Amino acid sequence: MSLSGFALDSRFFLGTLVAMSASADLWAVLVAAGSGARFGGPKHEVDLDGDPLWIHAERALRASGLEDVIVVGDVPGGVGGGPRRRDSVAKGLAQVPDEVEFVLVHDAARPLVAPALVQRVIERLRVGDVAGVVPAIPLRDTIKETDDDVVTRTVDRSSLVAVQTPQGFVTAVLRMAHAANDEEASDDAVLVEALGERVVVVEGDPANLKITYAEDLELARLLRSSGHG
Repeated sequence: MSLSGFALDSRFFLGTLVAMSASADLWAVLVAAGSGARFGGPKHEVDLDGDPLWIHAERALRASGLEDVIVVGDVPGGVGGGPRRRDSVAKGLAQVPDEVEFVLVHDAARPLVAPALVQRVIERLRVGDVAGVVPAIPLRDTIKETDDDVVTRTVDRSSLVAVQTPQGFVTAVLRMAHAANDEEASDDAVLVEALGERVVVVEGDPANLKITYAEDLELARLLRSSGHG
């Protein structure tokens, strides 16, 4: 073999090692559990263009380069979920090896997440100066506080964002956050914030729709027909 050939082979070998290392230090937990009370049934099972929502979400995570995805829910190959979302995340987190440095948490109810969004979260997380990264989009509507049906004040929305998943965390910090209390949490970032750890936002994606109500499924189909997901 020529020296130039050896150099090319060496670069290929080193590149392969880097890729393997990048994959090995980051796993994902995909939450496909829950009753889906507002939707009218378990959302992760709902068919979207021939496949259930959780399959679409898992494919998107894997398309972003993730090899290790733990699905939590009553699905083929899944880990049994818990009574609350945070309990399901904890069950998935328990399957992540201790040596894995970073973990993403994503909801199967967001089946149209773009690999580019997943990569934004991962890239910011790897900078190493934060405990958590969440994608977010600016609020478009005027926000008001009410007491029953009476408006009490209009909220300044300039510093407010709507948060999405996947959310990325330093695995050890997320474990500590789950162990620190047993209170209900709307997302995992709330638990990490309660520890006083730094959580930052990256640009989200309006097409990263959360399926909450039946009409959201029709919007998801329209988005897919226009090239999303």
